[in-house]
Amino acid sequence: MSPEHHMALSDWRLSVDYDALINRLISERDFLIIQDLDGVCMPLVNDPLTRVIDRAYVRAAAQLEERFFVLTQGEHSGKRGVNAIIERAFAVEGLSKKAIAEQGLFLPGLGAGGVQLQNRRGKSQQPGVRSEELAFLFQVPVKARYFLINRLGNPPYSLAPANLQLLAESVVLDNRFSPTINANLLVAILGSTSTCRQLQQDLQQFMEELLRDAAREGLDDSFFIHYAPNLGRDEQTGAERIQFAEARQWGTTDFQFMLKGALKQAGVLVLLNQYYGQRYGEFPLGEDFNVRQAPRSLEGLLALAAHHFDPERMPRIIGVGDTITSHIVDQNGEPQRLRGGSDRDFLQLIQQLGQHFGSDNLVALVDSSAGEVSRPAVNMEAIQQHQPSDSEYWQALEGLSDADDPLQINLVFPNGAQQYIQVFKQLVKGQAQNG
Repeated sequence: MSPEHHMALSDWRLSVDYDALINRLISERDFLIIQDLDGVCMPLVNDPLTRVIDRAYVRAAAQLEERFFVLTQGEHSGKRGVNAIIERAFAVEGLSKKAIAEQGLFLPGLGAGGVQLQNRRGKSQQPGVRSEELAFLFQVPVKARYFLINRLGNPPYSLAPANLQLLAESVVLDNRFSPTINANLLVAILGSTSTCRQLQQDLQQFMEELLRDAAREGLDDSFFIHYAPNLGRDEQTGAERIQFAEARQWGTTDFQFMLKGALKQAGVLVLLNQYYGQRYGEFPLGEDFNVRQAPRSLEGLLALAAHHFDPERMPRIIGVGDTITSHIVDQNGEPQRLRGGSDRDFLQLIQQLGQHFGSDNLVALVDSSAGEVSRPAVNMEAIQQHQPSDSEYWQALEGLSDADDPLQINLVFPNGAQQYIQVFKQLVKGQAQNG
Protein backbone atom coordinates (compact mmCIF):
# COMPACT_ATOMS: atom_id res chain seq x y z
CA MET A 1 0.00 0.00 0.00
CA SER A 2 1.40 3.40 -0.97
CA PRO A 3 1.96 6.17 1.61
CA GLU A 4 -0.85 8.19 0.00
CA HIS A 5 -3.45 5.82 1.45
CA HIS A 6 -2.70 7.16 4.95
CA MET A 7 -1.98 10.83 4.14
CA ALA A 8 -4.32 13.79 3.85
CA LEU A 9 -4.96 14.50 0.16
CA SER A 10 -3.59 18.01 0.57
CA ASP A 11 -0.27 16.53 1.74
CA TRP A 12 0.23 14.51 -1.45
CA ARG A 13 3.02 15.73 -3.75
CA LEU A 14 2.89 14.86 -7.45
CA SER A 15 1.14 11.59 -6.70
CA VAL A 16 0.08 9.18 -9.44
CA ASP A 17 -1.77 6.85 -7.07
CA TYR A 18 -5.23 7.13 -8.61
CA ASP A 19 -6.47 4.02 -6.81
CA ALA A 20 -5.79 5.74 -3.49
CA LEU A 21 -7.84 8.75 -4.59
CA ILE A 22 -10.73 6.61 -5.82
CA ASN A 23 -10.74 4.52 -2.65
CA ARG A 24 -10.78 7.70 -0.57
CA LEU A 25 -13.68 9.27 -2.46
CA ILE A 26 -15.70 6.21 -3.41
CA SER A 27 -18.05 6.42 -0.43
CA GLU A 28 -17.79 10.17 0.07
CA ARG A 29 -20.69 12.45 -0.82
CA ASP A 30 -19.41 15.85 0.28
CA PHE A 31 -16.96 16.61 -2.49
CA LEU A 32 -17.01 18.98 -5.42
CA ILE A 33 -15.00 18.66 -8.63
CA ILE A 34 -14.16 21.93 -10.39
CA GLN A 35 -12.25 21.36 -13.60
CA ASP A 36 -11.01 23.13 -16.70
CA LEU A 37 -11.94 21.68 -20.12
CA ASP A 38 -9.35 22.16 -22.88
CA GLY A 39 -6.27 20.09 -22.05
CA VAL A 40 -8.06 18.39 -19.15
CA CYS A 41 -10.89 16.31 -20.66
CA MET A 42 -10.12 17.22 -24.28
CA PRO A 43 -6.59 17.24 -25.78
CA LEU A 44 -5.33 20.63 -26.96
CA VAL A 45 -5.68 21.18 -30.70
CA ASN A 46 -4.74 23.93 -33.13
CA ASP A 47 -8.30 24.34 -34.38
CA PRO A 48 -11.02 24.35 -31.67
CA LEU A 49 -13.56 23.19 -34.26
CA THR A 50 -11.82 19.79 -34.36
CA ARG A 51 -12.25 19.10 -30.64
CA VAL A 52 -14.05 15.93 -29.60
CA ILE A 53 -15.34 14.77 -26.24
CA ASP A 54 -15.80 11.31 -24.72
CA ARG A 55 -19.51 10.52 -24.39
CA ALA A 56 -18.95 8.17 -21.44
CA TYR A 57 -17.11 10.97 -19.66
CA VAL A 58 -20.06 13.33 -20.24
CA ARG A 59 -22.49 10.76 -18.87
CA ALA A 60 -20.26 10.18 -15.85
CA ALA A 61 -20.18 13.91 -15.13
CA ALA A 62 -23.99 14.00 -15.23
CA GLN A 63 -24.13 11.26 -12.57
CA LEU A 64 -22.27 13.49 -10.12
CA GLU A 65 -25.10 16.05 -10.32
CA GLU A 66 -24.32 19.07 -8.09
CA ARG A 67 -20.85 17.72 -7.26
CA PHE A 68 -19.36 18.62 -10.65
CA PHE A 69 -18.74 21.95 -12.39
CA VAL A 70 -16.57 23.13 -15.26
CA LEU A 71 -14.63 26.39 -15.14
CA THR A 72 -13.22 27.36 -18.51
CA GLN A 73 -11.92 30.29 -20.55
CA GLY A 74 -13.93 28.85 -23.44
CA GLU A 75 -17.67 29.23 -23.82
CA HIS A 76 -20.69 26.97 -23.64
CA SER A 77 -22.63 28.31 -26.64
CA GLY A 78 -21.70 29.24 -30.20
CA LYS A 79 -20.26 27.17 -33.05
CA ARG A 80 -16.94 26.79 -31.17
CA GLY A 81 -18.56 26.26 -27.78
CA VAL A 82 -18.52 23.07 -25.74
CA ASN A 83 -22.26 22.55 -26.19
CA ALA A 84 -21.75 22.14 -29.94
CA ILE A 85 -19.03 19.55 -29.29
CA ILE A 86 -21.41 17.59 -27.05
CA GLU A 87 -24.18 17.81 -29.64
CA ARG A 88 -21.88 16.41 -32.34
CA ALA A 89 -20.69 13.63 -30.03
CA PHE A 90 -24.21 12.41 -29.25
CA ALA A 91 -25.51 12.87 -32.78
CA VAL A 92 -23.97 9.47 -33.61
CA GLU A 93 -26.44 7.97 -31.10
CA GLY A 94 -29.31 9.86 -32.69
CA LEU A 95 -29.76 12.19 -29.71
CA SER A 96 -31.13 15.62 -30.56
CA LYS A 97 -30.21 18.81 -28.74
CA LYS A 98 -33.55 18.59 -26.93
CA ALA A 99 -32.85 15.00 -25.83
CA ILE A 100 -29.38 15.94 -24.60
CA ALA A 101 -30.91 18.74 -22.53
CA GLU A 102 -33.66 16.49 -21.16
CA GLN A 103 -31.04 13.97 -20.04
CA GLY A 104 -28.98 16.73 -18.40
CA LEU A 105 -25.87 15.98 -20.44
CA PHE A 106 -24.64 19.53 -20.98
CA LEU A 107 -21.70 20.36 -18.72
CA PRO A 108 -22.73 22.67 -15.89
CA GLY A 109 -20.54 25.50 -14.73
CA LEU A 110 -18.87 28.67 -15.90
CA GLY A 111 -17.61 29.63 -19.35
CA ALA A 112 -15.89 32.77 -20.69
CA GLY A 113 -13.62 32.83 -17.63
CA GLY A 114 -16.58 32.95 -15.26
CA VAL A 115 -19.13 35.20 -17.01
CA GLN A 116 -21.39 32.56 -18.59
CA LEU A 117 -23.20 30.31 -16.09
CA GLN A 118 -24.88 27.18 -17.47
CA ASN A 119 -26.89 24.34 -15.94
CA ARG A 120 -27.11 20.71 -17.09
CA ARG A 121 -30.05 21.48 -19.35
CA GLY A 122 -27.99 23.92 -21.41
CA LYS A 123 -29.75 26.98 -19.99
CA SER A 124 -27.27 29.82 -19.57
CA GLN A 125 -27.23 33.32 -18.16
CA GLN A 126 -24.75 36.18 -18.07
CA PRO A 127 -25.40 38.17 -14.90
CA GLY A 128 -23.68 41.53 -14.65
CA VAL A 129 -22.98 41.99 -18.38
CA ARG A 130 -24.23 45.26 -19.94
CA SER A 131 -25.66 45.62 -23.44
CA GLU A 132 -23.04 48.25 -24.32
CA GLU A 133 -20.30 45.78 -23.47
CA LEU A 134 -21.89 43.07 -25.60
CA ALA A 135 -22.17 45.49 -28.51
CA PHE A 136 -18.45 46.27 -28.32
CA LEU A 137 -17.51 42.58 -28.03
CA PHE A 138 -19.60 41.84 -31.13
CA GLN A 139 -17.25 44.02 -33.20
CA VAL A 140 -14.01 42.43 -32.01
CA PRO A 141 -13.92 39.30 -34.27
CA VAL A 142 -14.54 41.45 -37.36
CA LYS A 143 -11.71 43.80 -36.39
CA ALA A 144 -9.43 40.87 -35.59
CA ARG A 145 -9.96 39.20 -38.96
CA TYR A 146 -9.38 42.50 -40.79
CA PHE A 147 -6.17 43.07 -38.81
CA LEU A 148 -4.80 39.59 -39.53
CA ILE A 149 -5.61 39.66 -43.24
CA ASN A 150 -3.77 42.96 -43.59
CA ARG A 151 -0.82 42.11 -41.35
CA LEU A 152 -0.01 38.53 -42.35
CA GLY A 153 0.44 39.35 -46.01
CA ASN A 154 3.36 41.65 -45.16
CA PRO A 155 6.92 40.95 -43.88
CA PRO A 156 8.11 39.18 -41.87
CA TYR A 157 5.17 36.79 -42.47
CA SER A 158 4.46 37.30 -46.19
CA LEU A 159 1.85 34.55 -46.25
CA ALA A 160 0.10 33.81 -49.53
CA PRO A 161 -2.82 36.24 -50.06
CA ALA A 162 -5.05 33.40 -51.22
CA ASN A 163 -4.79 31.76 -47.77
CA LEU A 164 -5.28 34.81 -45.58
CA GLN A 165 -9.07 34.84 -45.45
CA LEU A 166 -9.25 31.15 -44.47
CA LEU A 167 -6.49 31.54 -41.88
CA ALA A 168 -8.20 34.53 -40.31
CA GLU A 169 -11.50 32.64 -40.15
CA SER A 170 -9.73 29.70 -38.50
CA VAL A 171 -7.79 31.54 -35.79
CA VAL A 172 -10.33 34.20 -34.80
CA LEU A 173 -12.83 32.67 -32.39
CA ASP A 174 -16.06 34.66 -32.49
CA ASN A 175 -17.00 33.85 -28.90
CA ARG A 176 -19.81 36.05 -27.67
CA PHE A 177 -18.26 37.01 -24.32
CA SER A 178 -14.56 36.33 -24.90
CA PRO A 179 -13.58 36.90 -28.56
CA THR A 180 -10.20 35.27 -29.07
CA ILE A 181 -7.30 35.03 -31.45
CA ASN A 182 -6.09 31.46 -31.09
CA ALA A 183 -2.67 31.65 -32.75
CA ASN A 184 -1.79 27.94 -32.51
CA LEU A 185 -2.24 27.35 -36.23
CA LEU A 186 -0.28 30.48 -37.18
CA VAL A 187 2.60 29.58 -34.86
CA ALA A 188 2.74 26.08 -36.33
CA ILE A 189 2.87 27.53 -39.86
CA LEU A 190 5.45 30.21 -39.09
CA GLY A 191 7.81 27.89 -37.22
CA SER A 192 10.62 30.39 -36.61
CA THR A 193 10.91 31.48 -32.97
CA SER A 194 11.77 35.07 -33.93
CA THR A 195 8.80 35.31 -36.30
CA CYS A 196 6.48 33.85 -33.66
CA ARG A 197 7.69 36.45 -31.17
CA GLN A 198 6.95 39.18 -33.69
CA LEU A 199 3.46 37.77 -34.17
CA GLN A 200 2.91 37.80 -30.41
CA GLN A 201 4.02 41.43 -30.25
CA ASP A 202 1.69 42.37 -33.10
CA LEU A 203 -1.26 40.62 -31.49
CA GLN A 204 -0.50 42.21 -28.15
CA GLN A 205 -0.50 45.67 -29.76
CA PHE A 206 -3.78 44.91 -31.53
CA MET A 207 -5.44 43.87 -28.26
CA GLU A 208 -4.15 46.95 -26.44
CA GLU A 209 -5.57 49.14 -29.19
CA LEU A 210 -8.95 47.49 -28.60
CA LEU A 211 -8.75 48.56 -24.95
CA ARG A 212 -8.11 52.13 -26.08
CA ASP A 213 -11.06 51.94 -28.49
CA ALA A 214 -13.28 50.77 -25.62
CA ALA A 215 -12.11 53.61 -23.41
CA ARG A 216 -12.99 56.13 -26.12
CA GLU A 217 -16.53 54.67 -26.07
CA GLY A 218 -16.81 55.10 -22.30
CA LEU A 219 -15.99 51.45 -21.54
CA ASP A 220 -12.61 52.11 -19.97
CA ASP A 221 -13.26 49.76 -17.01
CA SER A 222 -15.08 46.99 -18.87
CA PHE A 223 -12.39 44.79 -20.41
CA PHE A 224 -8.95 43.26 -19.99
CA ILE A 225 -6.63 41.09 -22.08
CA HIS A 226 -6.11 37.49 -21.08
CA TYR A 227 -2.99 35.73 -22.37
CA ALA A 228 -2.74 31.93 -22.24
CA PRO A 229 -0.31 30.74 -21.15
CA ASN A 230 0.99 33.81 -19.31
CA LEU A 231 3.59 34.76 -16.72
CA GLY A 232 1.28 36.14 -14.08
CA ARG A 233 0.35 39.78 -13.56
CA ASP A 234 2.51 42.87 -13.55
CA GLU A 235 2.55 44.20 -9.99
CA GLN A 236 2.41 47.82 -11.14
CA THR A 237 -0.27 47.71 -13.85
CA GLY A 238 -2.17 44.56 -12.92
CA ALA A 239 -2.04 43.48 -16.58
CA GLU A 240 -1.15 39.89 -17.45
CA ARG A 241 2.38 39.28 -18.72
CA ILE A 242 2.69 37.70 -22.13
CA GLN A 243 5.01 34.68 -22.43
CA PHE A 244 7.06 35.12 -25.57
CA ALA A 245 8.10 32.17 -27.71
CA GLU A 246 11.39 30.41 -27.07
CA ALA A 247 13.04 27.35 -28.56
CA ARG A 248 10.74 24.32 -28.03
CA GLN A 249 8.08 26.48 -26.32
CA TRP A 250 5.41 28.50 -28.08
CA GLY A 251 4.52 30.60 -25.05
CA THR A 252 1.32 32.63 -25.31
CA THR A 253 -0.96 31.42 -28.10
CA ASP A 254 -4.41 32.58 -26.93
CA PHE A 255 -5.16 36.30 -26.96
CA GLN A 256 -8.58 36.81 -25.36
CA PHE A 257 -10.51 40.05 -25.03
CA MET A 258 -12.35 39.51 -21.77
CA LEU A 259 -14.88 41.24 -19.57
CA LYS A 260 -13.33 42.56 -16.36
CA GLY A 261 -14.16 40.29 -13.46
CA ALA A 262 -14.00 37.22 -15.71
CA LEU A 263 -11.40 35.58 -13.49
CA LYS A 264 -11.51 31.85 -12.92
CA GLN A 265 -10.60 32.25 -9.25
CA ALA A 266 -13.70 34.42 -8.76
CA GLY A 267 -15.64 31.70 -10.56
CA VAL A 268 -14.69 29.25 -7.80
CA LEU A 269 -16.84 31.23 -5.33
CA VAL A 270 -19.71 31.48 -7.82
CA LEU A 271 -19.66 27.70 -8.24
CA LEU A 272 -19.31 27.08 -4.51
CA ASN A 273 -22.29 29.38 -3.97
CA GLN A 274 -24.24 27.34 -6.55
CA TYR A 275 -23.21 24.10 -4.82
CA TYR A 276 -24.57 25.34 -1.47
CA GLY A 277 -27.77 26.53 -3.16
CA GLN A 278 -28.41 23.27 -5.01
CA ARG A 279 -27.52 21.04 -2.07
CA TYR A 280 -28.90 23.00 0.88
CA GLY A 281 -31.35 25.46 -0.66
CA GLU A 282 -29.41 28.49 0.58
CA PHE A 283 -27.04 30.73 -1.40
CA PRO A 284 -24.50 32.16 1.08
CA LEU A 285 -23.51 34.97 -1.32
CA GLY A 286 -27.02 35.55 -2.67
CA GLU A 287 -28.72 33.75 -5.55
CA ASP A 288 -27.57 36.35 -8.10
CA PHE A 289 -23.90 36.54 -7.05
CA ASN A 290 -21.55 36.67 -10.06
CA VAL A 291 -17.86 37.13 -10.84
CA ARG A 292 -18.22 40.83 -11.59
CA GLN A 293 -19.26 41.42 -7.97
CA ALA A 294 -16.35 39.43 -6.56
CA PRO A 295 -13.03 40.71 -5.22
CA ARG A 296 -10.16 40.41 -7.71
CA SER A 297 -7.44 39.29 -5.32
CA LEU A 298 -7.00 35.83 -3.84
CA GLU A 299 -6.91 37.41 -0.38
CA GLY A 300 -10.22 39.17 -0.95
CA LEU A 301 -11.87 36.03 -2.32
CA LEU A 302 -10.68 33.93 0.61
CA ALA A 303 -11.92 36.54 3.09
CA LEU A 304 -15.33 36.63 1.39
CA ALA A 305 -15.60 32.84 1.58
CA ALA A 306 -14.48 32.76 5.21
CA HIS A 307 -17.17 35.28 6.15
CA HIS A 308 -20.12 33.70 4.33
CA PHE A 309 -19.72 29.94 3.90
CA ASP A 310 -20.75 27.53 6.65
CA PRO A 311 -17.66 25.41 7.51
CA GLU A 312 -19.88 22.47 8.45
CA ARG A 313 -21.18 22.34 4.89
CA MET A 314 -17.91 23.03 3.09
CA PRO A 315 -17.17 20.19 0.66
CA ARG A 316 -13.80 18.74 -0.18
CA ILE A 317 -12.93 20.46 -3.47
CA ILE A 318 -10.99 18.68 -6.22
CA GLY A 319 -9.51 21.29 -8.57
CA VAL A 320 -8.25 20.09 -11.96
CA GLY A 321 -6.36 22.20 -14.51
CA ASP A 322 -3.55 22.02 -17.05
CA THR A 323 -2.27 25.57 -17.60
CA ILE A 324 0.27 26.78 -15.07
CA THR A 325 3.69 28.30 -15.74
CA SER A 326 6.87 29.02 -13.82
CA HIS A 327 9.54 30.74 -15.87
CA ILE A 328 12.76 32.66 -15.24
CA VAL A 329 13.12 35.84 -17.27
CA ASP A 330 15.75 38.56 -17.43
CA GLN A 331 14.68 41.77 -15.69
CA ASN A 332 17.27 44.53 -16.05
CA GLY A 333 20.11 42.03 -16.08
CA GLU A 334 18.78 40.08 -13.09
CA PRO A 335 16.97 36.72 -13.29
CA GLN A 336 13.42 36.83 -11.97
CA ARG A 337 11.00 33.95 -11.61
CA LEU A 338 7.49 34.67 -12.85
CA ARG A 339 4.55 32.37 -12.27
CA GLY A 340 1.28 32.42 -14.18
CA GLY A 341 -1.10 30.36 -16.27
CA SER A 342 -4.88 30.65 -16.59
CA ASP A 343 -5.49 27.80 -14.11
CA ARG A 344 -2.96 28.83 -11.47
CA ASP A 345 -5.06 31.24 -9.41
CA PHE A 346 -8.21 29.15 -9.33
CA LEU A 347 -6.21 26.11 -8.23
CA GLN A 348 -4.39 28.16 -5.62
CA LEU A 349 -7.67 29.50 -4.22
CA ILE A 350 -8.98 25.93 -3.93
CA GLN A 351 -5.79 25.05 -2.04
CA GLN A 352 -6.26 28.04 0.29
CA LEU A 353 -9.93 27.25 0.88
CA GLY A 354 -8.93 23.74 1.93
CA GLN A 355 -6.38 25.10 4.38
CA HIS A 356 -8.79 27.64 5.88
CA PHE A 357 -11.82 25.37 6.20
CA GLY A 358 -9.89 22.17 6.95
CA SER A 359 -11.66 20.47 4.03
CA ASP A 360 -8.52 18.67 2.76
CA ASN A 361 -8.83 19.86 -0.83
CA LEU A 362 -6.82 18.34 -3.68
CA VAL A 363 -5.18 20.10 -6.64
CA ALA A 364 -4.57 18.01 -9.78
CA LEU A 365 -2.56 18.86 -12.89
CA VAL A 366 -3.18 17.25 -16.28
CA ASP A 367 -0.19 17.23 -18.65
CA SER A 368 -1.52 18.73 -21.88
CA SER A 369 1.84 18.75 -23.71
CA ALA A 370 1.01 15.74 -25.88
CA GLY A 371 -1.63 17.67 -27.84
CA GLU A 372 -1.00 19.81 -30.90
CA VAL A 373 0.17 22.77 -28.80
CA SER A 374 3.75 23.00 -27.52
CA ARG A 375 3.82 23.07 -23.71
CA PRO A 376 6.18 22.00 -20.90
CA ALA A 377 5.62 18.39 -19.87
CA VAL A 378 5.50 16.53 -16.57
CA ASN A 379 8.74 14.56 -16.17
CA MET A 380 7.67 11.14 -14.90
CA GLU A 381 11.28 9.97 -14.62
CA ALA A 382 11.99 12.66 -12.03
CA ILE A 383 8.89 11.65 -10.07
CA GLN A 384 9.90 8.00 -10.06
CA GLN A 385 13.56 8.62 -9.16
CA HIS A 386 13.12 11.09 -6.30
CA GLN A 387 11.22 11.53 -3.07
CA PRO A 388 9.03 14.62 -2.49
CA SER A 389 11.60 15.89 0.02
CA ASP A 390 14.40 15.91 -2.61
CA SER A 391 15.23 19.26 -4.17
CA GLU A 392 15.50 17.53 -7.55
CA TYR A 393 11.88 16.36 -7.25
CA TRP A 394 10.61 19.67 -8.57
CA GLN A 395 12.42 19.16 -11.83
CA ALA A 396 9.42 17.00 -12.66
CA LEU A 397 7.47 20.24 -13.25
CA GLU A 398 10.17 22.32 -14.95
CA GLY A 399 8.46 25.19 -16.75
CA LEU A 400 5.24 24.56 -14.82
CA SER A 401 6.16 24.94 -11.17
CA ASP A 402 9.24 25.20 -8.96
CA ALA A 403 10.56 24.34 -5.51
CA ASP A 404 9.27 27.60 -3.98
CA ASP A 405 5.90 27.64 -5.71
CA PRO A 406 3.07 28.42 -3.25
CA LEU A 407 0.79 26.27 -5.44
CA GLN A 408 1.35 22.67 -4.40
CA ILE A 409 0.33 20.08 -6.98
CA ASN A 410 -1.03 17.01 -5.20
CA LEU A 411 -1.86 14.74 -8.14
CA VAL A 412 -0.57 14.60 -11.72
CA PHE A 413 -1.83 12.97 -14.89
CA PRO A 414 1.35 12.72 -17.00
CA ASN A 415 -0.47 10.92 -19.84
CA GLY A 416 -2.90 13.73 -20.39
CA ALA A 417 -6.63 14.05 -20.91
CA GLN A 418 -7.31 10.40 -21.74
CA GLN A 419 -5.71 9.29 -18.48
CA TYR A 420 -7.75 11.82 -16.50
CA ILE A 421 -10.95 10.72 -18.23
CA GLN A 422 -10.35 7.07 -17.36
CA VAL A 423 -9.75 7.85 -13.68
CA PHE A 424 -12.79 10.15 -13.63
CA LYS A 425 -15.02 7.41 -15.06
CA GLN A 426 -13.64 4.85 -12.59
CA LEU A 427 -14.41 7.19 -9.69
CA VAL A 428 -17.99 7.77 -10.82
CA LYS A 429 -18.53 4.05 -11.46
CA GLY A 430 -17.23 3.23 -7.99
CA GLN A 431 -19.53 5.84 -6.45
CA ALA A 432 -22.53 4.38 -8.28
CA GLN A 433 -21.71 0.83 -7.17
CA ASN A 434 -21.25 2.01 -3.60
CA GLY A 435 -24.73 3.51 -3.59
